[in-house]
This record gives sequence, C-alpha cells and structure tokens, in this order.
Amino acid sequence: MADKTEIKKDFWKKLADSPFMMVGLMDGQHHEPLTAQLDEDQVDTIFFFIGKDNRAAKGGKAMAQFVSKGHDFFACLAGSARLDTDRAMIDKLWDKQVEAWFPKGKDDPNLALLRFDIDTAEMWESDVSMTGRVKMLFGGTIRSDESGSHAKVATTAEGTPA
Repeated sequence: MADKTEIKKDFWKKLADSPFMMVGLMDGQHHEPLTAQLDEDQVDTIFFFIGKDNRAAKGGKAMAQFVSKGHDFFACLAGSARLDTDRAMIDKLWDKQVEAWFPKGKDDPNLALLRFDIDTAEMWESDVSMTGRVKMLFGGTIRSDESGSHAKVATTAEGTPA
C-alpha cells in the first residue's frame, strides 16, 4: 500500500496525463465533464475554462470526480468553486485546446475561468498484488492489503502527509 504522500503525487501525475473531470455544484444539478487546467504554483486548486453561461459559473460548494485513463486511480474532491478574473492566470493557462472552445480568444465575452479550491479529497489507487490477481482468477477473496491504496486527505499537496 502506498502512503498518502505517494497517492497525492500519483493523483497530480495522472490528472496531468488525462485532465478530464466531472465537476458540479452541490445544488442538485448534474455534474458535467470539464478539462482541468493545472498550475503547479497553486496548491489544492484546479482551474477550468467555462462559458459564463455554464451552470457552475455562479460558484458555491462543489465536487469533482476523477477517473484515470487506465481506470486504476479514482478521486473525489470536495471544495468550492468561484470565477477567477485574474487576467494573468488566464494568460498562463491558455492553450490551443482552450482556444478551440473559445474561437474569439481570451477576449471572448463568454469566457470565464472557474477556480476550484479543494477542501478535502478521497483517493483510491488500484494496484492489485500478484496474490490478489491469482485470487481474482480463481474466485478467491482479496484482502484489503492486496487491493491497492486508499487515502482521505485534507490537502492534496504532495509534500504533506495529511
């Protein structure tokens, strides 16, 4: 089993490899897929370019879910969302993929940057041991120490154990 620091490191690496998340406010509406924009200078923060008419634009308590490309890592993040009007941050995170959604560029009147600040996270990393894999093949019971890692954390910062 990996320790919490290792799980958090794996989370940020896997999110960078496949930056797609389901994000929604805690207002009863469905969550929707958004592309995460990561700034390594921001701890416990994920950004998303959205339209000002997006249902998340009003901000508030929010949740985001992540499943890695290989389906071997899962995360559920709780926090708050709000619009970030910092033009320097928009410039820093802007790329060709974002431009495809906003053809009028950074001055598109519908462009908004949603800032998601993480309060808590729960993460699961599947790394079934060899013994566990054999048990799966033959219908045996897999013990928790053979299935992977799980962590509840108050911060996703890589250098902190909590």
